[in-house]
Amino acid sequence: MTIMAAEPTTEHVYERQAISVHLRDTSFAYPDGREALHGINLTIGAGEKVALVGPNGAGKSTLLLHLNGVLGALDGHVSIAGTPVTRATLRQIRALVGLVFQDPDDQLFSPTVFDDVAFGPLHMGLPEAEVRQRVAHALAQVGMSGYESRMPHHMSLGQRKRVAVATVLSMAPAVLALDEPSAGLDPRARRGLIELLQTLPQTLLVSTHDLRMVVEVFPRTIILAEGRVAHDGPTDQILANAALLAEHGLELV
Repeated sequence: MTIMAAEPTTEHVYERQAISVHLRDTSFAYPDGREALHGINLTIGAGEKVALVGPNGAGKSTLLLHLNGVLGALDGHVSIAGTPVTRATLRQIRALVGLVFQDPDDQLFSPTVFDDVAFGPLHMGLPEAEVRQRVAHALAQVGMSGYESRMPHHMSLGQRKRVAVATVLSMAPAVLALDEPSAGLDPRARRGLIELLQTLPQTLLVSTHDLRMVVEVFPRTIILAEGRVAHDGPTDQILANAALLAEHGLELV
């Protein structure tokens, strides 16, 4: 159905804060036998903004994909807002977690921006008036109001990334998981992304190599190394430790 657009620990525990994301003894191996996650223990409070950093192959993207069940069965436990991620709860989990891929072209497939952003709410069975309202609100949040009739593949990378974020915001998720959101952006588009992330009220878990962005947006940083939580703590402390960054192939430039 298409609607035409209208004109240093391995786990932090937060006693007085609702838990939004929780992983306990979480491990995962791909079908080829490659072990991507090893005994991850991680708790993220509601509304926290957390950066996930580490070298390529550390398991960052794999961890994000498990937050809404994309990769299927694993060893251990993952829950979102108290709901375990299982095959039986996938519909509920995917309404709670908005996953934004590194390449927006993996997420945008409709002929217009409106259709892409409306896709999720439509498949939630929402009435047309609410779908329109959600699309308008999501596009306003990412600064893309007025682009409803545009074709995504004719837009810049930065614009497409904003629309990709809007496609998940229209689902009103509690958690946003973004994979390398600033990759490939020019300075102006990157600055716009940083300003957007600073304003979003959702719990944020973002995989990135952009440590300058981490400084500006994320009070907490987790370093993954070989599928394990190597360090977890305040961003200012972790990024001030040059030896620690060098140990994990990270550089604040």
